[in-house]
Amino acid sequence: MIPDPRRFLRGLFDAAVAAADPMRALGPHLPKRPPGRTLVLGAGKAAARMAEAVEAEWGPCEGLVIARYGYGRPLRGIECVEAAHPVPDAAGEAATRRILALAAGLGEGDLLLFLVSGGASALLTAPRAPLTLRDMIAVNEALLTSGLPIGAMNRVRRQLDGAKGGAVAAAAFPARTLTLAISDVRGDDPVLIGSGPTAGGRAPAGMLPSLAPRLPADVRPLLLGAQNALADDDPRLARAETRVAIAPSRSLLVARRLAEEAGLKILDLGELEGEAQAVAREHAALARRTEGPALILSGGELTVTRSPDASGTGGPNAEYALALALALEGAPGIHAIACDTDGVDGASEVAGALIGPGTPLDGGAEALAQHDAHGFFGRARGQVVTGPTLTNVNDFRAILVDR
Repeated sequence: MIPDPRRFLRGLFDAAVAAADPMRALGPHLPKRPPGRTLVLGAGKAAARMAEAVEAEWGPCEGLVIARYGYGRPLRGIECVEAAHPVPDAAGEAATRRILALAAGLGEGDLLLFLVSGGASALLTAPRAPLTLRDMIAVNEALLTSGLPIGAMNRVRRQLDGAKGGAVAAAAFPARTLTLAISDVRGDDPVLIGSGPTAGGRAPAGMLPSLAPRLPADVRPLLLGAQNALADDDPRLARAETRVAIAPSRSLLVARRLAEEAGLKILDLGELEGEAQAVAREHAALARRTEGPALILSGGELTVTRSPDASGTGGPNAEYALALALALEGAPGIHAIACDTDGVDGASEVAGALIGPGTPLDGGAEALAQHDAHGFFGRARGQVVTGPTLTNVNDFRAILVDR
């Protein structure tokens, strides 16, 4: 028996986040500082922490990174600009224009070290003409409520935004570009991490037209027009290399080992996609038929298709936790945690939630219908609030079956 299930599950989550801290994990992937000019640029929720890790190894550097509001760090030479996420703002657009200009100022003997993590899709934004920032705000708002998986959303962003789809590496050419990435996407595809500012690769044929009806009418012609992301064999990308320095699998492995040390059997479901409520119901059924002591572990990123009349505040992790609690109906010996490793579930400063047999269910169905999981768990005292974690390796879900 686990004496304190909530504390145990929270400890697994905290260990998973710590394993993805750039100050611990980035150094082994960083080469020796080369001679000549090196420019450090980047964007994402972990960008400032990554820059801090670079300067811990290399000393003060020249450069600029964009981080989410509240996710900045005290850097020694690199400038950090904070901007909005998950919907872009003017601060992010202005800093992005500066990043593109700085990259374009590099020469053949120079190195661009680009630092990218999840969140760069909103933080790094330069709308393609004739689109404006207002258009990109509308696009992001539509995507966030669409229920689309992150890969599909980022392919849309690559098509509409002039800082994505390999554009930063193309601006830096003929300089060499080395990208260090923290992955928040299934499969760790550099094309999709932060919408691939330095990675070429176009959307599969037929994908963009199928997504167009989900987006504002005035952006559809650009989405349906010529592919704007660079092809992966574009000559301007010939000197660009990407290394995935920190992946979600690293964090899940750390949690798995801790659970095994506690004597638990592990059911590792891997990195998942899907609608949060539907996945939660499947996991509730799995937990009911699982013999304990065991831990059902999963990562990836779930989605929420938000109905137009929904009035609540939530995110996929809290929605999963609420749907799971309702499906379990207080089943004894089953506890769970669902949190985003960046500390922000949806657009709220709440990482996710903890549930157990004692989670009150009154009003839960109504809250789920309104996508108000954060409100529900605020009242039920089930919220997990971490503050900025300075990393981002996607969702963390663990169900403890201890009976």
